[in-house]
Amino acid sequence: MAARKSLPDERLIALFLDMLAAERGAGANTLSAYAHDLEDLGAHLAAAKKSILGATTDDLRGYLGTLARRGLKPSSVARRLSALRQLYRFLYAEGHATADPAAVLEGPRRGRALPKVLSMQDVDRLLSCAQAAARADTSPMRHLRALRLVCLIEVLYASGLRVSELIALPASAAHRDGRMLVIRGKGGRERLVPLNTAARTAMQAYQDAMSEQDITSKWLFPSFGESGHLTRQHAARELKDLARAAGLAPARVSPHVLRHAFASHLLQNGADLRVVQTLLGHADISTTQIYTHVLEERLKTMVRDLHPLADPQ
Repeated sequence: MAARKSLPDERLIALFLDMLAAERGAGANTLSAYAHDLEDLGAHLAAAKKSILGATTDDLRGYLGTLARRGLKPSSVARRLSALRQLYRFLYAEGHATADPAAVLEGPRRGRALPKVLSMQDVDRLLSCAQAAARADTSPMRHLRALRLVCLIEVLYASGLRVSELIALPASAAHRDGRMLVIRGKGGRERLVPLNTAARTAMQAYQDAMSEQDITSKWLFPSFGESGHLTRQHAARELKDLARAAGLAPARVSPHVLRHAFASHLLQNGADLRVVQTLLGHADISTTQIYTHVLEERLKTMVRDLHPLADPQ
């Protein structure tokens, strides 16, 4: 395959990112992560007086070695390897490169970490603490913030949304009579997510308080101090503050941990893994399989309790 006229590294990376956005529906966070990783690769090659198109397999292997020496975790090195593999595969397919030097690279071996999960009792403690703060006799604005936090937790735990999906919910999500949310997730894929009564009640109480304060927004969780919606960082900080108040270790509590709790508790109570995959918005069942440890424990319990030859209790 004849290569096209060489382009600067920055332009090659930009073309790759454009492809991710246009063909795979990659979101802003994904594109930012790829850009950061590939710019780091470009800087490393430039320091060695090489370019992306001029790099050999040994050059790329050397780059991965520097990442380990810089103290990056195996999971981070594997992510960088995935980024550069995809970049070179794209460049070769589009005719910008005559070969793919990343095709034979191997990544670091790494175990699949189990997700941090809160117990059902831990979630109850969080909710009880948040609800107590919402019932406290405080200023209208503090009351509104407390109701917002109750709503955040109830909706997150009831739906398993990603925090980016949660904070971007429109205000109309609280106005519909239906029991489902329509979520546009990664890659622009849409899915239906059911809401329980507790979540809908919390949304309505929060919206009523917003109306009493004469606050209107197109977002369900607007930022009170500025235009736009609540940020992921702010939501995470509020959860960690609540964890401290509830007597839980703040490091164990985050929006993503509540998403894990949603999935794990469903599986503990008999949900099918494919159903959980759909609710979480995972494109591949292998992503959902990090929760198989929950299924294994449930299966052991079922055999112990239900098998006719099981040891008597």
